[in-house]
Amino acid sequence: MKLLLAVLAFACSTFAQAQAFPSRPVTIVVPYPPGGLIDLVARALQPFLQTELGVPVVAENHAGAGGNVGAEVVARAVPDGYTLLLANPSLAISPTLYKKLNYRPIGDLAYVGRYGSVPNVLVVNPAQPFKTAQELIAFAKQHPGKLNYGSPGYGTSPQLSSELFKSMTGTYIVHIPFRGAGPATAALLGGEIEMMIDNIPPQVGNIKAGKVRALAVTSLKRQSVLPDVPTMDEIGLKGYEVVSWFGLATRAGTPREAVMRLNTALNNATRDAKLREILESRGATVVQGTPEDFENFVKAEIAKFAPVIKRTGVQVE
Repeated sequence: MKLLLAVLAFACSTFAQAQAFPSRPVTIVVPYPPGGLIDLVARALQPFLQTELGVPVVAENHAGAGGNVGAEVVARAVPDGYTLLLANPSLAISPTLYKKLNYRPIGDLAYVGRYGSVPNVLVVNPAQPFKTAQELIAFAKQHPGKLNYGSPGYGTSPQLSSELFKSMTGTYIVHIPFRGAGPATAALLGGEIEMMIDNIPPQVGNIKAGKVRALAVTSLKRQSVLPDVPTMDEIGLKGYEVVSWFGLATRAGTPREAVMRLNTALNNATRDAKLREILESRGATVVQGTPEDFENFVKAEIAKFAPVIKRTGVQVE
């Protein structure tokens, strides 16, 4: 009888703890340096999620290995829901791109919810003579290896976008990887590289200020934030489409009650008109759904990107 009472008391205590979640600060691990899309959307969400959860929410940058350093931090965290990952396309790309990963995107993470997507944009330093994507392609074909493109690192959506661009145009453009979109953009503005494909949100300000020239977007439809910029499909690369996405994940094994509390908070936060305005004004589309929706989406993305990565021949040790 005493044993039964003890078991019941433990079960009630565990349930009460789960119901009380969260009772202390929550950390969002941002797997890239400041300045890029993933950092931007994490910090845009931070105050709204904090309001919904009723506890402090802190964003921490853990950059490296194309987003995998930060992902591993969360995959090795205590499974209690207090350590979140700003989930992004690297989770779908890395299983095929890397010969060895220290975590499993499906298995070591519990998906909370996706909350947005955004296409990429091809930008060049305005000192370059290219006024259109066609002019850039023609130059690259005539001068193999003379152009350099930057990326936030191997396995990122911008890097794969660039490799797909090279594959579909039959050009040879040298890849210069950086430790994030911020450093890559700084190199582009400084003239160290001639071009890059980056997520739209962090480049909108640079495009409108004339610091970079936008030549094409990677969605199948033009973007309202850049209405005069053609799609890759429109410039002749039929069917070209690469779209970035972002959401929240936590450690696998986190109590279901905590995951659902986070999912509800995330969906409530993204219903806020102010947050939607912030995201949509930078070229992002708000998405909502369940944890299962997000996990199934990631599984589908892994299957979609695998043949693309194999076709480009890119692989990282």
